Amino acid sequence: MQNHYIWPMERNAHNSDRFSVAPMMDWTDRHCRVFHRLLTRHAKLYTEMLTTGAVIHGDRARLLGFNAAEHPVALQLGGSNPQDLATAAKIGEEFGYDEINLNVGCPSDRVQDGRFGACLMAEPQLVADCVAAMKHAVNVPVTVKCRIGIDHQDPEVALDVLARAVVAAGADGLIVHARKAWLDGLSPKQNRDIPPLDYDRVYRLKTAMPDVPIAINGGVASVEQAKAHLDHVDGVMLGRAAYQEPWRLLAVDPQIFGVPAPYVSMHEVLEALISYIETQRAQGVRLHAITRHLVGAFHGVPGARAFRRVLAENCTRFDAGVDTLRDAMDRVGHGVVESAAA
Repeated sequence: MQNHYIWPMERNAHNSDRFSVAPMMDWTDRHCRVFHRLLTRHAKLYTEMLTTGAVIHGDRARLLGFNAAEHPVALQLGGSNPQDLATAAKIGEEFGYDEINLNVGCPSDRVQDGRFGACLMAEPQLVADCVAAMKHAVNVPVTVKCRIGIDHQDPEVALDVLARAVVAAGADGLIVHARKAWLDGLSPKQNRDIPPLDYDRVYRLKTAMPDVPIAINGGVASVEQAKAHLDHVDGVMLGRAAYQEPWRLLAVDPQIFGVPAPYVSMHEVLEALISYIETQRAQGVRLHAITRHLVGAFHGVPGARAFRRVLAENCTRFDAGVDTLRDAMDRVGHGVVESAAA
């Protein structure tokens, strides 16, 4: 575990729950989170979902280690055994995570086979038992990320039952993906797009539970859309738009938190990332492990295609270093799109 800052930062003094970047499998690893933190100082960041088995029995330093600059950062767990979740949550707290989140929304077959993720929407009392065990084990907030329902459940009933059960068990907040998950008939990819969005259902949950922090997730494509949701709920979580078009995150601090963005342009952000890359390369990390998260950095800017081509063709070389990234950056003009914070 790394406990040092890689650049000067103020400790977050804002309500980071107002905006967060979603946990995304194979995407929001430690390198991605360091990059995102350079774009917004105040948004909450989340790990990829980690199973309780991996946390308890796996290489904890590799799986859980993170850079102190990532704060505020939350650990998302997948599991359904209350004692295992309590143990994994405690381990996460000891590593320094600011929040432990329970995944009750992932629809993948692998997750269902392990009896966690979205299939737990059908077992609200078990989810409540898991939350109670985690709350007993840790002092940091414990939250739940769920769907509005699964398969043939009525979202008006299913979401209300789950929400009230976990809040009664001590949950400190809910993040609701405003779609059903169809576990019978749709692939995980289809479950991200085909079930219709129902933001109003999440708004109604907030109205019914005014004292419970509730964030909304699903289909949010911009910081401007996120800001509109904040008229109805306490927080917004941005997923694929944040990863595929990361320049959007430069608008988070000024538009959501009312403070200047850390940097004016994506060029400045990547220059600031150089010191981190040099440190990681010295530790044997391949350049591609970091630059794979930068592919969308200049989306819409002249030269973006050339930037992506240099990353794809050269960053996978064993000896590739920061000069390769700078070569890619030199192909890009300083366009309007990359200055979203202006």
